[in-house]
Amino acid sequence: MGGETRRNSRFYIGLVGVAMVVTFLIWTGFDKAMVYYLTPVELMAKAAEDDTFHDIGVKVSGRVVKGSYQAEGAFEHYFSVVDLTREDASFRVEYRDILPDTFSDETEVVIEGRFRRDGVFEATTVLTKCGSRYEAMPEEMAG
Repeated sequence: MGGETRRNSRFYIGLVGVAMVVTFLIWTGFDKAMVYYLTPVELMAKAAEDDTFHDIGVKVSGRVVKGSYQAEGAFEHYFSVVDLTREDASFRVEYRDILPDTFSDETEVVIEGRFRRDGVFEATTVLTKCGSRYEAMPEEMAG
């Protein structure tokens, strides 16, 4: 009976080891897959707190201010972004590339780039959030 107990112990030790490895891989995978972005309020607070914050690239999520969009040619775009919860937190954005097809006034966006010392966000990437496109219509949900 001692041999069987020893085999069961090795099995359980191996099982625990495999579970630990799987847990580690899942945890590190989630950590790398998570994309965190700042709100305009957080961006402005960090920039005011630490002047070197202007030198690093960041991602910011907000909403395009209605009527703020201007273009100069096909590749120069200017618009303002406001915080989703605080209307007093907004900043100007400059973007020099092609905008997504779903970009419009009051669209929620995630922008990546650098918040310059002059208070303008120089975007290198503009992504639109268009969740409504993928949500079921109320009639469809009713069934």
